[in-house]
This record gives sequence, C-alpha cells and structure tokens, in this order.
Amino acid sequence: MVYFMCEVPAIEVVLRLHPPSLPKLLFYISKVCSNIFTSPNFIHVQSSYQTCLSSAVFLACTSVIAPLHQGHNTGIWINEAQHPFNVFRKAGFEVDLVSETGKRGEDWLSVQPDFLTGKDRENYENRSSEFRTKLDNMLTPDKIDATRYGIFFASAGHAALLDYPDAKGLQDLAIQIWFRGGMVCSVCHGPAIFPGIIDPATGQSVVHGKTFTGFDTQGEEDMGLAATLYKWGKPWVEDVAKALGATYAPAPGPWDAFHVVDGRVVTGTNPASAQETAEAILEVFERL
Repeated sequence: MVYFMCEVPAIEVVLRLHPPSLPKLLFYISKVCSNIFTSPNFIHVQSSYQTCLSSAVFLACTSVIAPLHQGHNTGIWINEAQHPFNVFRKAGFEVDLVSETGKRGEDWLSVQPDFLTGKDRENYENRSSEFRTKLDNMLTPDKIDATRYGIFFASAGHAALLDYPDAKGLQDLAIQIWFRGGMVCSVCHGPAIFPGIIDPATGQSVVHGKTFTGFDTQGEEDMGLAATLYKWGKPWVEDVAKALGATYAPAPGPWDAFHVVDGRVVTGTNPASAQETAEAILEVFERL
C-alpha cells in the first residue's frame, strides 16, 4: 500500500493507492492536484512503485501423487521445476518451492533415464543440493509472505490438473503478487491454476483476454493418456483457455520448445520449454 498526500489551497487530498493502479490513478489525481508531478511526494510514490517488487520467485508445485503411467504415479515433472529453479538462482533470485499441502511426489516418467540425464539427474539425486533440499522441504502457503516475491511460477506434471484448480492457498498468494505488479507464469499443465487467480481490478482471471500456451490436447493423445485424463473430469489446458476468454497458442509440435509472452504473463508449452520460459520471465521482469 502506498500513501499519497497532496495539498492545494483550501483542499487536502489523501489517497491510498495500490502500486499496479498508479499510472491510471495518477492521471485523475493530477486533475485535482496540479503540482503532483513536481512534488516531493510524487517522487516518493514513483520511487516506491518502481522498487516494490522483490527479486524472489514463488515456485508452485503440485501436491498430488496419482496413478497415471501404466500404474506408475504422476506428480511433479522434475525438470519443470528444476530447470526454472536453476535459471532463477543463476540470475541471483531467491526461489522457494511451495505446494498446497506441503506434500510432493515425482512424476515417474520425468525421472526415467530418457528424461532426466547428466547434471540434472546428478543434482536431483544429490540430497544435499539446494534444489533437492528445497524439494524435500516443501513449504506451504500459510508459511509464505507474498510481499517477498515478484514472480509466481507454476511448475507442473499431469498431477497439477487435479489440485491446481482448487489450490486456494497458492491462488491467493499469486493474486497478491499480481496485484502488486508482479508476474504470473507457468509451464506445461501449470495453466490449470489460472481460473482461481483473479485480477481484483477486473474480477476475471489474470489471463482473460491474453494469449498463453501449455501442453496441448494432441500431446495428451500422443502419450496415450487421454482415457485416464477424461476420467479425472478436470479441464485440460486448451479447455482452460476457452473457459477464461483467453487464446491458446500451440507450439509447432507438442514436444517442441515454445513459450509465449503476453504482458506480465509468460507461459511455456512442455518440459522442453521450462528453461527458455524462465529466461523469458527474467527478461520481462527486468522491464517492470
């Protein structure tokens, strides 16, 4: 919250402004306070707005462990969390891993040799590594102060389709980050959380009227998972876009690295997109 006081002859105006609303509201304030743009108070407000975002990332993870891959479980797709984690940490950002209940499990397929190799596997299997330590000590929303973060990033795995739509704790914190001028981003099945991230200024999802990407229907069918996912009765990524009045942007192919930037919303299509999506997020954040 930013407080601004402007004094003119016989008039005292006191306004309480939330940073994301400043550009529009300052225009109206200027109608009342003609000296606003040169006053020391305005300089203070402008400075507060520009420095209010913290260089820290709220990295959301699914809490669900559910059978999917021929009886093997789905959970967090490891590199959809690990690759962004590495990008953000290399840039000097603090990163916290948070799930709705504090529970977590790996997607079985994501830790198979074809998908988790080299340094990624070494870092994941090293229980003393920073990433693995945070993964094994998952935070919960009630332990989080949203003002510490400038970026909300929803990692995924198919399990996210099950808990993200009703993850009120994660959603409420994402709303606070957004309202303060921060970013709301995701990869793969992460958009499942978007219906509950409501922009207080519009009363609609933060992605309403925007374009985003995520894992597409063709990919689900190619993986042979469609029948099981239908039984879950949860919206798929393309369904989420339609329901929220957003535009879904498909990658050239389900497995191609691809991301979309639309204002403060940055999204990636699949695990192969996780790193480049995080890099794009940092580029946008630097301009905020």
